[in-house]
Amino acid sequence: MGGRRTYAHPSEAEVARIFDYYRVRYEYEPHSFPIAWDDEGHIVESFTPDFYLPDYDLYVEVTVLKQSLVTRKNHKVRLLRTLYPHVSIKLLYNRDIRALFAKYGVASDG
Repeated sequence: MGGRRTYAHPSEAEVARIFDYYRVRYEYEPHSFPIAWDDEGHIVESFTPDFYLPDYDLYVEVTVLKQSLVTRKNHKVRLLRTLYPHVSIKLLYNRDIRALFAKYGVASDG
């Protein structure tokens, strides 16, 4: 399990609590994937998914941002899927997180 750590956003901590509650092994931000390069081949943009679930070989990205930023994150996920088709990723929106808490009766701090 993930244990105690500092997360970039409270929603990430909530998702980690779900993983811990169900004893799902995860790693927090373990890999960054280059998604854009300059003309010389230097990396100019990378995407770092929030979680990796090694037992499922699945990355999970959490987003609760305003719509304009969600659109940008969706674009990054599409780029990752195009550039790294062997990488499985699931994008969780705020509504997905709330539904998980409601479905499984896990109390939310937020």
